[in-house]
Amino acid sequence: MKFGKIYKKQMVPEWVEAYMDYNGMKRILKEIRSYKHSKLTRAASRVSRQAEALHRSFSGLAFHPRHSEQHAGDIEDQVIKVDTVQQDDDFRQFYKTKFLKKSEEGGEFEEYFFKKLDENLNKVNKFYRDKVEEVLEEAALLDKQMDALIALRVKVQKPNADNLNLEKHPSDKVVVEASDSSTRTPGTTNKDMVHGMERTDIPEEEATHIAADIVPVSHTDGNEEEAGNGEKQDLREILERVKMNDALESPISTLKGVFGDSNEPISKKGLKKAEEQLRLVFSEFYQKLRRLKEYSFMNLLAFSKIMKKYEKIASRNASRNYMKIVDNSLIGSSDEVNRLLERVEVTFIKHFSSGNRREGMKSLRPKVKRERHRVTFFSGFFSGCSIALVVAVVFKIESRKIMDKDYGTEYMANIIPLYSLFGFIILHMLMYSANIYFWRLYRVNYTFIFGFKQGTELGYRDVFLISTGLSVLAFICFLLNLQLDMDWKLKDHKTLPEVIPLGLVAVVLSILFCPFNIIYRSSRLFFIRALFHCICAPLFEVTLPDFFLADHLTSQIQAIRSFELFICYYGLGEYLQRQNKCHSHGVYNAFYFVVAVIPYWLRFLQCIRRLCKEKESVHGYNALKYMLTIIAVIIRTAYELKKGRTWMILALVSSGVATGMNTFWDIVIDWGLLRRHSQNPYLRDKLLVPHKSVYFAAMIVNVILRVAWMQLVLEFNLKSLHKIAVTSIISCLEIVRRGIWSFFRLENEHLNNVGKYRAFKSVPHPFHYYDDEDADKDD
Repeated sequence: MKFGKIYKKQMVPEWVEAYMDYNGMKRILKEIRSYKHSKLTRAASRVSRQAEALHRSFSGLAFHPRHSEQHAGDIEDQVIKVDTVQQDDDFRQFYKTKFLKKSEEGGEFEEYFFKKLDENLNKVNKFYRDKVEEVLEEAALLDKQMDALIALRVKVQKPNADNLNLEKHPSDKVVVEASDSSTRTPGTTNKDMVHGMERTDIPEEEATHIAADIVPVSHTDGNEEEAGNGEKQDLREILERVKMNDALESPISTLKGVFGDSNEPISKKGLKKAEEQLRLVFSEFYQKLRRLKEYSFMNLLAFSKIMKKYEKIASRNASRNYMKIVDNSLIGSSDEVNRLLERVEVTFIKHFSSGNRREGMKSLRPKVKRERHRVTFFSGFFSGCSIALVVAVVFKIESRKIMDKDYGTEYMANIIPLYSLFGFIILHMLMYSANIYFWRLYRVNYTFIFGFKQGTELGYRDVFLISTGLSVLAFICFLLNLQLDMDWKLKDHKTLPEVIPLGLVAVVLSILFCPFNIIYRSSRLFFIRALFHCICAPLFEVTLPDFFLADHLTSQIQAIRSFELFICYYGLGEYLQRQNKCHSHGVYNAFYFVVAVIPYWLRFLQCIRRLCKEKESVHGYNALKYMLTIIAVIIRTAYELKKGRTWMILALVSSGVATGMNTFWDIVIDWGLLRRHSQNPYLRDKLLVPHKSVYFAAMIVNVILRVAWMQLVLEFNLKSLHKIAVTSIISCLEIVRRGIWSFFRLENEHLNNVGKYRAFKSVPHPFHYYDDEDADKDD
């Protein structure tokens, strides 16, 4: 694999713009090579003509071009001169290279090359310096968090002890002392990143393995102690300046925060919760340090590779001089990240894994998800079985001519709504599988955006396997249902065929809530947790997975109504008569309204929660949008049940207003498109899909599918389709629209993260410090 592909693959997606522009530098080198090639072609033709003439006159004389390599070192010293420019405002160094061969023919191309190379070096150094300063500040905060944790451990274990001093060993400190860390000796290369090898000697094929295992293994024993280096602090002094953070992340804590009763005595349970939270903080901080070290290594390797290419194309020996500057720059000589990594490892192993290094490093190191061939095999197998079963069902219906019989239409009208639930779920999962495929294709970091635990996220093959497996199960049950009904001549009141759909629902729910570690347990728990957060919308802090799932639930109204149908059909005994007369029950009709409103109501509550917490007006407008949608859904449902011209006009007006606002919100707010003054007219400045027509097509399709509800209100005369079939088709179109919306919504979220270089989730600290002045004010 070429280095360019490895380099792109190893990039942190949200930091792409901060990396050295390797492809851009290659394009400049291609221009230099093209110019050199054209120049050599002209020179070669001229020399060939002269040589031919000389050959005729002086046969036997050979042409020996003058080429001396004895003074290569002197020539190298004369190619470039790199100056260091000091900035007065922040005392930062910037590099400026002067190309000394500008007077030569084509020298302006090489001068431009070094100008862009300097810009990339200065950009990389600036970003790296900012990130190092950021992690050093975080390390100082983690030091204080560890002080509080250790003090609380002592307090909980010895609640009645007085005059306790907290002895803090140097190994407990996360932040690195200035005397130990600052930088390497100027001129020494960052060889530990490449395991003692010169970076120019690393084969391109091995770069991936090196970058994947870039963090050196620290052999420091977390239990080592050095006499005389401990620091003693008063336990009471620490406890007086710290309190537990109340994140309001559960319904109980939220209610206590609302009613002002959030102060609780510290218990073992609270201490355990603080330990788990601080454990997550350390883990996330460690991943940030690893990524920062990989960033440093990959950029150093990119500079080395591009200079080697320059030497090969331009035939100038400038690589050694320029790489000395790179090695002496911050990104090549700074050692803060290495020392922080070692300190975090030692602290984590000592305090969170009881000194067990293997368990500690297993928790800190990310787990890479490996693709399994059996997933691909069974996905293809199940998809083939699904197609065969669809053909079998169609042939079964046509061969028995069920739809031509008097009771056939009524029978299908009763049985199809029961199985349509699985059809909606399967289609939704297929759209999600396609989304994952395109998110990976265009490098949208969906695992970070959703907050999946690394190594447990589902790939598109996994989701496709689940959807095809469910489709096989559903079609087998449907075919069995048809066969048994036809064998018993459809009219006999037999209960076995009728309970097959209920049994299928029971199987699916059993798998979803299975507590054992089988069938993607972590993903099932993540879905259940997000669903529970949606149900308790105002009581939980709203995160992106929560409102993303709630948005998807608004596209599954018919699936949710199918659950209500199951309750009525089997709970009220309708299946015994094989008649679906649920709409004759007043309670069913009342819940028919409620079920349609629930997803929008949950989304409305989420917007209100975010408005109260973040104080941003956009959440208020979003809540208004969902309230208009709720009104439209209620009126449209009333028209569906009661009919009448007045209800039809009200349904058209309310749905039209809600659809207009929802469409605007989809395209302008969620997708970030229709920016009139952007670099891409009527789109946005940054696009991940290279073809702009895709965005315009998506906007048009979104508008068309948004107004598909008009068929339900106006009821166009479609003689070939039953009303239930029309409703099912429109529901499927809404699921497809939601799938398209999901891709562009996450693309926009990813680009927002890229613009802010936000590549890691923010985990709240369990403890809060306040100074003495704030304490006096509170008194």
